Amino acid sequence: MRRAPFGVAPDGTPVELFTLGNTEGVQLSVMNYGGAIVSLRVPDRDGNPDDIVLGFDSLDGYLNHSHYFGAIVGRYANRIGRGRFEVDGRRYQLPINDEPHHLHGGSPGFDRVAWQCEPFRNGPGEGLALRHTSPDGDQGYPGTLHLEVRYLLSDRNELQVDYLATTDKPTVVNLTQHSYFNLGGPGERDVLDHQLSIAADTFTPVDCTLIPTGKIVPVADTPFDFRAPVSIGARIGSPDPQLEYAGGYDHNFVLRREGAAPIHAARVTEPVTGRTLDVFTTEPGLQFYSGNQLDGVAGRGGRRYGRHSGFCLETQHFPDSPNQPLFPSTILRPGARYQSRTVFAFGRVSP
Repeated sequence: MRRAPFGVAPDGTPVELFTLGNTEGVQLSVMNYGGAIVSLRVPDRDGNPDDIVLGFDSLDGYLNHSHYFGAIVGRYANRIGRGRFEVDGRRYQLPINDEPHHLHGGSPGFDRVAWQCEPFRNGPGEGLALRHTSPDGDQGYPGTLHLEVRYLLSDRNELQVDYLATTDKPTVVNLTQHSYFNLGGPGERDVLDHQLSIAADTFTPVDCTLIPTGKIVPVADTPFDFRAPVSIGARIGSPDPQLEYAGGYDHNFVLRREGAAPIHAARVTEPVTGRTLDVFTTEPGLQFYSGNQLDGVAGRGGRRYGRHSGFCLETQHFPDSPNQPLFPSTILRPGARYQSRTVFAFGRVSP
């Protein structure tokens, strides 16, 4: 593992870049600011490595833009309606940072803090443990939350992400990883020709402000049917209110799962390079976001990240769960432990 200076956070904390590698030519770079994945180089079908995540050449890019590039987001990933929720009859008000709702833990969320980092090894794999303590009342959330996120890169070309958290008061927790992927290389072309499948028979529709209606509906006969592989762009322009609300896909899919073990959630194939991405998770949901709000920001190497330049597959609990009684609970109580695992597995297919 290598570590190198990467700048200074707004609070004066030194920011470092940690680079992990494996025997198969995969290379992962993570900074302690936001726990963000800055670079992820993966070989194509011919063995040529390229970066498959969107990002910036320097810390300034991450400080000056708010698309959550590569970051750990929380305390609550995704949206909480009107920033309000109750736990045990007590009401809490969170800041509104995505009018009229609360998004990705507020401002600053965990994407805007410097995490403590410690490299480790697990068998042949290289890893990085990131730790952070969120104080009671942080962004309006109750309880002091102790967090650990562990990245582990294995020689099987798997990036395992483990999330752990404990609290001293009842609170709500929902953590995820917010990398934008482009398996063709970052910003070289859009992702609309990527072939995507999602192991979900249902999804949670949203209203015009992107808050779930509380219903869980079948994907059959809708543009949200990814049960068999289909290109991201095949139906993204369909005259469907759900797509119109979001400007594309920005929806939670209800994964087929039994038990607590990680299940296969999604597979993506890029036809030109042959790169593949498989996602496995212990989470009940997967937010598929097709990069609808990317606005031409200048990214790594001066490339412009326009609309649909990358996609996110955010493993998670459902949006607005604290206000939706039919959704799985996100309440964490003292004495219990929040624990979640997601695995991103990279491969190659022949022409």
